[in-house]
Amino acid sequence: MSNFRGAKLALFLGRDLVVIQRDDYAHIPYPGCWDFPGGGREGNETPKACALRETREEVGLSLSASDLIWSRRYGGNWFFVARLGEGLIDKIRLGDEGQSWRMMAPEAYLAHPKGISLFKARLSDYLTETSGGYVASPE
Repeated sequence: MSNFRGAKLALFLGRDLVVIQRDDYAHIPYPGCWDFPGGGREGNETPKACALRETREEVGLSLSASDLIWSRRYGGNWFFVARLGEGLIDKIRLGDEGQSWRMMAPEAYLAHPKGISLFKARLSDYLTETSGGYVASPE
């Protein structure tokens, strides 16, 4: 686990996902697209710690490692899933990155022209392997 670049989190609050519209700067990947919380590794943090820190920084939610119910490594990056209650929606606060946030049904994200194809594929892996996402991984 020590050799990775970053981590993303598909965060379900109720049935929908928290998504962040990326800033619209030409110098960043996927400008203006809808993204999941996450980003690059800092220091010696673990993949889970990276995903949790980025989620706290980007949407203001402090989750715990036990909230992460599914994970997979894709090359030098990790993808996690958490499913929590709708009550956390009122606690979301956009951080310093991104133009806005919203709740989006997973089907809408998968079909959205500004959804990031790389993360659409990873979300699809999770949904397919867990019959719609309601079965926690054995980890």
